[in-house]
Amino acid sequence: MYRERYGIHNTNEILTPALIYYKDIIEDNIQKMIRTAGGAKRLWPHVKSHKMQAMVELQISKGITKFKAATIAEAQMAAEAGASDVLLAYPLVGPNIPRFLKLQSEYRETCFWATGDDIKQLDILGSFAKQQHTKVNFLADVNLGTNRTGVGIEKLKEFYKNVAKITGLCPKGLHCYDGNYGIADFNARKAMVDQSDRSVFKVADQLKSEGYDCSVLVMGETPTFPCHAQYENVYLSPGTSIVCDFGYSELYRDEPFIPAGILLTRVISQAAPGYFTIDLGYKGIAADPPGQRGKLLNVPYAESVEQNEEHWIWKMKAGYEEKRPTIGSVLYVMPTHICPTTALYEEVLLAGKGEVIGKWKVTARNRRLTI
Repeated sequence: MYRERYGIHNTNEILTPALIYYKDIIEDNIQKMIRTAGGAKRLWPHVKSHKMQAMVELQISKGITKFKAATIAEAQMAAEAGASDVLLAYPLVGPNIPRFLKLQSEYRETCFWATGDDIKQLDILGSFAKQQHTKVNFLADVNLGTNRTGVGIEKLKEFYKNVAKITGLCPKGLHCYDGNYGIADFNARKAMVDQSDRSVFKVADQLKSEGYDCSVLVMGETPTFPCHAQYENVYLSPGTSIVCDFGYSELYRDEPFIPAGILLTRVISQAAPGYFTIDLGYKGIAADPPGQRGKLLNVPYAESVEQNEEHWIWKMKAGYEEKRPTIGSVLYVMPTHICPTTALYEEVLLAGKGEVIGKWKVTARNRRLTI
């Protein structure tokens, strides 16, 4: 199965480890994402999984024009790709405040959106905006239980009203990330989403009834955006679904997305009977989450022993010792977590129909482009 989907015909010139993206699978995942959302205009996907301008441009060609970013570099990349809207889903503090405003001034054809959860920091943002005679579109970040960022539902209404008093800010809605709802069972996941959405909609309706603009709701992530899709007038914010990985495909069997990022590696040693070592250490594949870091596709009867910076030691299971891959063999590994794996590479090889057809630069791999 892996040969038909991921096999590359000529690997002689490919340096390993190498990350390969499969364009046909990516395009298929994008279409599935659009169908799940009920249309491209409802999508506001995250770019952190891939950090690639080429990927943003591909999505724009499919009708998706709004994007979410985690860094100023990602936001700038999306703007340069032609995004109509870019939401920075990360609190602005310190030097990132003037950097954000510089984005606004230099990319006037893109509408930028800020999020936040702290009035003091937002006062600073508003002051900077006022000094530059501009305003910032703002979505209140809602804490739905991740306890990472955001304002709790019980304090959200008061917080929103206080933000509306800040000169230089234009609050227009809510940003609702629910990464804590990523459980395997779809019905249980949907029940959690339904409960929190009712709470969010109640606050939004109260604010609107009192004359506040709270019309933009950006909700969900890859496991939960199909649950939010049933509600009209909300934007859906998947991310990993575009490339997908072993972790998501194993845990969320209800979702149709297929892993599109594969690592090519080679056997470099057979240091002990039954053992073999590949050139894929944790400098070449994400070291998170705890547990299995990737699935070895073409040697299913091997088990991971230990991984170092540049090496990964495997051992053949009992009874399969004679199937140990030879030194120099090319192996395929599906990473458990594609987002930090991609960030380890300056570029990825682009594949189609068993051939390498190009390269995509990991544009926003660093935290600064020019701004």
